[in-house]
Amino acid sequence: MTEKFVPNISTELRKDIVRVPEVINECSGIMIFGKLIKSIIFTTDIAIIRNTNAHAVIAVYPFTPHPAITKSIIEAADIPVFSGVGGGLTQGTRASYMSLFAEAQGSIGVVLNGPTPIETVVDVCAVVDIPVVSTVTSLYTPIEDKLAAGVKIINISAGRKTEEVVRHFRQLYPDLPIIATGGPTEESIRGTIQAGANAVTYTPPTNGQLFSKKMEHYREIERVSFEE
Repeated sequence: MTEKFVPNISTELRKDIVRVPEVINECSGIMIFGKLIKSIIFTTDIAIIRNTNAHAVIAVYPFTPHPAITKSIIEAADIPVFSGVGGGLTQGTRASYMSLFAEAQGSIGVVLNGPTPIETVVDVCAVVDIPVVSTVTSLYTPIEDKLAAGVKIINISAGRKTEEVVRHFRQLYPDLPIIATGGPTEESIRGTIQAGANAVTYTPPTNGQLFSKKMEHYREIERVSFEE
């Protein structure tokens, strides 16, 4: 079959966006409310979120979730947002309230940390009408009760063992939607996909790294101009 030509429209001001690796498009994707999501950028940097070709953003961070952060990210994003709502330090009623707030603000899903007790999972699943995503950090993360409580997607983040963990849970749950970290290389991303991930998260360069590259470019322009 001849590959179809895809028109590519951009502008000079928007050419320097953060692009996710093309290999991610090899995964099946997850269809949520009619939107097919394959690539998910892992960041809370609003400038990066606003300048990426990823299909969605997963906005989780190592602090207690706060409505102001969730609101700011969703308002700035022009792609669907999976919002972190706690589960580790933040549990119970507060996690439920954060989930309700995230849904009301427009999140496409809410993300609970791995240590989330089953009571909190039950509470969150009972109050939101968007997918609840449960984070998996190892082969030993208990998910059976969480799936029974209403979790719709798992998000596997197991470091170097992510591919192994994806394969393990894919064998146990052939039809379960799985998001997983892809790692730093095309080879590691493809391995995660082949192990059974439906969508892949990508960690972009930091704002400082991106700025450093741009400043080097500016310095080179100045040097060439000076020599001429």
